[in-house]
Amino acid sequence: MHVGFVVNPVAGMGGRVGLKGTDGKVAEAVARGAEPRAPDRARRALDRLAAIASAGRVTTAADPMGERLVRDAGFEPVRVIDPFDGAAPDATETTAEHTARVVEGFVGGAGSDSTGEPAPADAPEPVDLVLFVGGDGTATDVATALERTGSAVPMLGVPAGVKVYSSVFAVSPEDAAEVAASFSRTERREVMDIDEDAYREGEVHPELRAVARVPVADDLQSSKQTASGTVESLAEGVADDIRASDGASVTYVLGPGSTVGAIKEELGFEPSPIGVDVWRDGEVLVRDGTEAEILDALGEENVIVVSPIGGQGFVFGRGNPQLSPAVIRRCDLRIVASRTKLDDVRALRVDTDDPDLDAELAGWVRVRVGKFETRMMKIA
Repeated sequence: MHVGFVVNPVAGMGGRVGLKGTDGKVAEAVARGAEPRAPDRARRALDRLAAIASAGRVTTAADPMGERLVRDAGFEPVRVIDPFDGAAPDATETTAEHTARVVEGFVGGAGSDSTGEPAPADAPEPVDLVLFVGGDGTATDVATALERTGSAVPMLGVPAGVKVYSSVFAVSPEDAAEVAASFSRTERREVMDIDEDAYREGEVHPELRAVARVPVADDLQSSKQTASGTVESLAEGVADDIRASDGASVTYVLGPGSTVGAIKEELGFEPSPIGVDVWRDGEVLVRDGTEAEILDALGEENVIVVSPIGGQGFVFGRGNPQLSPAVIRRCDLRIVASRTKLDDVRALRVDTDDPDLDAELAGWVRVRVGKFETRMMKIA
């Protein structure tokens, strides 16, 4: 196996600080104190790949888009594609064009070997798989570059973005490594993305950006669904329970999405557009909160109310990075969903950036599906 590995170093940075994405918002994310997410996700994928396919060959991008991470994982020799012409920028200054140049190098053979010497034009062979770390924007950049070159090389995403609507991503970084090391066939899958400015205003309109060849495996996520069925009675029942605790100083962290949004409306306030709101004793304490604001608002007894993403089943790790491991560990978990939504998922999933927490959350949980009804579902 010969893998082309590239990292979008700013993917997902806007999530924890409430920006819903990083496209065009890198400077603001940095100003809000955002920390890089993609390098750690890349490291996890590479460590797993090295453990199961140490003899594999890796071509990667010059830093800050992959080289150091690949070498730290123990892969040698490493071919390096330099999209910066020897003048590497700061991580926050990398662009879609840099990603495109790297991908074109993966499938067209440009680059240098691990000694830094330019490779002969006829020496390198195309990679067998483009393994990228990023979100939907990065997926679009990779797919567009592959299409432009006419390459049939498949692509696979290590999820690191905020939204991740496309069906070209593995469920987790470790799953991406497993798929990369073992796939034997591919299929055509959709690359989706949305207008992040409209998304921040609460409008979700996924658009098809490309169709790409992707390894066939069970550990790939499906495309997101944007409709989840009727939730009025469910919202009424959950809101009644929340109101019954008024005066007991229970803090409710209410996640994003239309299902929990209906609960917020039932409580009598306008939900923030696809944001996380915090409620206690009949009052909204935080609207569209960042991780830090949510942590500051927590009390002695805290409950997170979230709904899984339709079609994918993610409870944490897609669209709600404000609900960080630090927040989750201080809260009890309540999952709500329409029956229609649950009918379309085989299992619930979590991808919190903390594998230990993911393991703790795994197992059977009770999901509220109506005013009084519940259903048992397994977090895989």
